[in-house]
Amino acid sequence: VLLKGGHAAGNPNDLFYDGTDFQWIEGERIHTKNTHGTGCTLSSAITSNLANGLPLQESIEKAKTYISEAIRNSFSIGKGHGPVHHFHSFSKKERSELI
Repeated sequence: VLLKGGHAAGNPNDLFYDGTDFQWIEGERIHTKNTHGTGCTLSSAITSNLANGLPLQESIEKAKTYISEAIRNSFSIGKGHGPVHHFHSFSKKERSELI
């Protein structure tokens, strides 16, 4: 079980329970309104890491790092909450080749 801490006061620390032990996965609060899609992106990143053969806790920790950087590199669209930047780790050239 992974309880996300994004809506909690302070830093967004998540709580992971593997059926036996509890483990805090610490996060850094990034001040932006562009957080649309964080939960879906986090769960997809965890699943992708598991599909690539990583252990569960490592999959969660890597996914947490990925979503934090996606939030840090987010962008504003319109007037509401903008999306996170899913392709933040690609270079500009690699991003242009995706389009």
